[in-house]
Amino acid sequence: MGGGAPISVQSMTNTDTRDARATLAQIRSLAREGCEIVRVAVPDAAAAKAFRRIRAASPIPVIADIHFDYRLAVACADAGADGLRINPGNIGGEGNTVEVLRAARANRTAVRIGVNAGSVEKELLAKHRGPTAGALVASAARALRICDKARFRSLKFSLKASDVNTTIEAYRLFSRRFDYPLHIGVTEAGTLFSGTVKSSVGIGVLLAEGIGDTLRVSLTGPPEEEVRVGWQILKSLALRRRGPDFVSCPTCGRVSIDIVGIAAEVERRLSDLPVPLKIAVMGCAVNGPGEAREADVGVAGGKGEGLIFVKGEIVGKVREKNIAAEVVRRARRLAAGGREGT
Repeated sequence: MGGGAPISVQSMTNTDTRDARATLAQIRSLAREGCEIVRVAVPDAAAAKAFRRIRAASPIPVIADIHFDYRLAVACADAGADGLRINPGNIGGEGNTVEVLRAARANRTAVRIGVNAGSVEKELLAKHRGPTAGALVASAARALRICDKARFRSLKFSLKASDVNTTIEAYRLFSRRFDYPLHIGVTEAGTLFSGTVKSSVGIGVLLAEGIGDTLRVSLTGPPEEEVRVGWQILKSLALRRRGPDFVSCPTCGRVSIDIVGIAAEVERRLSDLPVPLKIAVMGCAVNGPGEAREADVGVAGGKGEGLIFVKGEIVGKVREKNIAAEVVRRARRLAAGGREGT
C-alpha cells in the first residue's frame, strides 16, 4: 500500500479470535464482499495461539490488533502476521515498542501505529487540552521518533476520532509533516445509518484531498456492511470500481410504477455481482431515458411498464411486474460477456 497502489478496503472481525473456525468463516464472508485486508483482535495468549491457524488459512492478509500487552504482538509476528496494529497510547512506552519492532523486522511484518482519540497518552491530553487533532498528531509523532531510532520503516499510521472534524484535521496535519501510508476512518462512527453518514463524510473528504491509502468504515453491525459502504465511497469518487453502481430516481408525483420496490429488488439481486456495471432504475420520462441510456443496463418507467436499455440502446419494453427480473437478467448476461439484445 502507498506509493500509488490502489486504495484498499479493510474491515475487522467481530468473532472471538480464540475460535479460529468462526473467525475464518467470517473472514471468508468478508473476502466475498470485497474485503482486501482484515484485522482481528488479539486480547490474550489463547487468541495469539489461534492467530497462527487463522493466518495460515485466510484468503486475504491478516493484521493482528494489539493493545496493552506487547508480547502478544511479538507472538503474532512470529506466527506470520501480515501486519501488526499497536496503539501508542497503551502499548507501554518505548521499550515495549522497540520489542515489537524487533519482532516485526525479523518476520518482515508491517506495523501500523494506530492512534485513537479515546486512548491518547495522558500527558498529551493535558498539554493539548483534550483529544484534539494536535494531540493525535503528537502521539503519532512520538511513536515515529521511536521507530526512527530503531530504524524501522515498514510503517503506516492512523489518527482516528469519533468526531469527523477532528479526524479530518488530524490526518491533514500529519500528512503535511510526514510521508507515510495512511489508514483512514472515523472510529466508533455509530450504527449502520449514522455511522455510514459520518464515515462517508470523513473518509470522503480525505480521499477527495488525496489523503488515504487504506480505509475502514467502522460500524456497529455486521462487518460485511463496512466493506459494502467502503466500496461505495471509493466508487462515488471514481477511485475504484467493484460491483454495480446503482442509479435510481428519488421518486415524485410523476412516477407511475413502484420504483422504490423495483430499485430495491434490483439492488438486492445484483449485490453479489463483482463486475463494475452501471445500473439505472428510473421512474419517468424527465430524466429516465437519459440516465437509462448512459447506463450499462437501465430502465425508464412509464405507466405500468418500462423501456429497457442496454449500452444506450432500447432492447425491449416490459410490464411493471417484470421490470426487476428483466434488468437483473440483462445485467447478469452482460457481466458474463453474453450477447445482448436477445
